[in-house]
Amino acid sequence: MYQQVTDPVGSSPGWSALVAAVPLLVLFTLLGVVRVRAWLAALTGLVLALTVAVAVYGMPVGPALGSAAEGAAFGLFPALWIVVNAIWIYQMTVASGHFEVLRRAFAKVSDDRRVQGVIIAFCFGALLEALAGFGTPVAICSVMLIAIGLTPVKAATVALIANTAPVAYGAVGLPVITLARVTGLPLDEVSAMTGRQVPLLAVFVPLALLVVLDGRRGLREVWPAALVCGATFAAVQYLMANYGPVELTDVAAALVSAAAVLLLLRRWRPAGEAPAEEPDGTGGAGGAEGPAPVGGDPAGAGTPSVGTASAGTAGTAVRVQAPPRPADTRAEVVRAFTPYAVVIALFSVVSVPAVADALARTTATFDWPGLHITSPDGEPLGLVRFKLDWLAGGGTVLLVAGLITALALRVPAWQAVAAYGRTLRQLRTAAVTVTAVLALAYVMNASGQTATMGAFLAGAGSLFPMLSPLLGWFGTAVTGSDTSSNSLFGALQVSAAEGAGHSPVLTAAANTSGGVLGKMISPQNLAIGASAVGLSGREGELFRRVLAATAVFVPLMCLLVHLQSTSLLSWMVP
Repeated sequence: MYQQVTDPVGSSPGWSALVAAVPLLVLFTLLGVVRVRAWLAALTGLVLALTVAVAVYGMPVGPALGSAAEGAAFGLFPALWIVVNAIWIYQMTVASGHFEVLRRAFAKVSDDRRVQGVIIAFCFGALLEALAGFGTPVAICSVMLIAIGLTPVKAATVALIANTAPVAYGAVGLPVITLARVTGLPLDEVSAMTGRQVPLLAVFVPLALLVVLDGRRGLREVWPAALVCGATFAAVQYLMANYGPVELTDVAAALVSAAAVLLLLRRWRPAGEAPAEEPDGTGGAGGAEGPAPVGGDPAGAGTPSVGTASAGTAGTAVRVQAPPRPADTRAEVVRAFTPYAVVIALFSVVSVPAVADALARTTATFDWPGLHITSPDGEPLGLVRFKLDWLAGGGTVLLVAGLITALALRVPAWQAVAAYGRTLRQLRTAAVTVTAVLALAYVMNASGQTATMGAFLAGAGSLFPMLSPLLGWFGTAVTGSDTSSNSLFGALQVSAAEGAGHSPVLTAAANTSGGVLGKMISPQNLAIGASAVGLSGREGELFRRVLAATAVFVPLMCLLVHLQSTSLLSWMVP
């Protein structure tokens, strides 16, 4: 039996928190400053976390290694199980030629790539987050953004930043439901308070996407579409969080937001034109190092569009007009959208309470062997229990969606199997990164390192509400999951708030609201985004690109929560 301690270094909360933070500080420094490959940075952080756990916290070697093994297992299932099957679906759309059909279909919605990017990354990504979560939106939206012509780096960056505001109610409301369970607070109050924080963020995220897509010009020329997108999403998210079923909050917000933008496009067009994308060192959009296609065009570009070609001998170039492409039939367009329609339909079905209950009976839950750990108060830790939802998990749903996709797109069996094999090869380094990061997170959680840092921040007294979103941000950045962050720090937020005389509902909600901003810099999510677009090993570059967004939004969220703890905005607290 190992009982956690929170102040192992000279009984000092400050020094203990500093030592506990060393694995994470090294991890992010290696990623963002030294530019070490993500898998190597993650393994280095894991070794440091194990060293601190054993040498500083006095955790026995056996439980320390056992907690790392449990975290690695969680990285393989469900995290990588989801990503593998999501990218497999994409590979089959390339093999069948429907990836290009999809690109042309989005061009008909709007010929402006910036508008297309907002619709795909924010609206469609929010719908995927609402139904699946756990990296699915980043994996699928990244490759869809490449389909409209973005470079791999920009596609992954946009998908990561967009995957923020919907996260609080992602996976059919699981983060806020988990938060209510671990804190003992009423679900309706936790949901309502979260719905009075996160929607304000949703208003500005589409505008930030325009800056990434086209800088100030994009913001100046396309802001009406982004504002309509963010404002309608925020309004519906607020209404559903306060008055509707929590599980359908993001589903409704995503659908209404997309419909509002489409209605706007019937009467309004952007003032300028989206610039052509320049190669970013990856072969350009869908280039040689982009997502590897299976079969068909080896460059992943599909059939060439109308244009010119050069031919000739002895240095003489002759311009030859390429034959015009016949218009895509309605049946082909419908077939191109079928994989994503199947994904939405299947996740909607498994979210039905009766179906969810039936599938839950197949889930195996067991104590991880060799882990007997209690909190500083002597309570058993829930993290030692492993849940293997092999049938109800999102990855299995995506596997079924992939099989249906193969039939719908008429992909031969041999080609579908080849696509799966190529997907596994593409994700081999991401697998190391994700499993190492989750192993690091579990070691820090089991040993008490995470609790040490949380307790240090909780000692801020009257300033605690301002810092409470940082706890959620930190927890999600480490684990890659807002749900896990709420499990880690939800109870701590409540006890600290009660001790300092603040509303526990406010600080509990701040944990999940701050957590949505840690999603984009989580090494787990960075690895998923990089792997989806064929940039394994360049996670550090993505980290630097999204760091500015989290650096802007986190202080604003901290300020909002602080104002809600004062008489100025206390009327917002239920």
